[in-house]
Amino acid sequence: MAKRLTKAHRAKRRWVGLNVSNCNDRNDLKSKIATMAPVDDWKLMDFNQTTAILRILLKDEKEWRKILDNPQAEIHSVTMSGKIRLVRERLE
Repeated sequence: MAKRLTKAHRAKRRWVGLNVSNCNDRNDLKSKIATMAPVDDWKLMDFNQTTAILRILLKDEKEWRKILDNPQAEIHSVTMSGKIRLVRERLE
């Protein structure tokens, strides 16, 4: 049996708090993110009508920042952290 991948050995993650406009449902948002994503390794964790939380890898953070830094865009970053709890608190 393969050894379990421990927290120390997996890739470091970042949680991105997004401000979202013009997205009707979760699938609509996922398709919009997929078209603008610089890499394929991401996951939409939370979504409501105006905010969302995206999980990305630390190694891809700079590429994501370039895309999500525009406050006039439909989907843009509001906050980022290594802990999802902090991102949820900041979005409230």
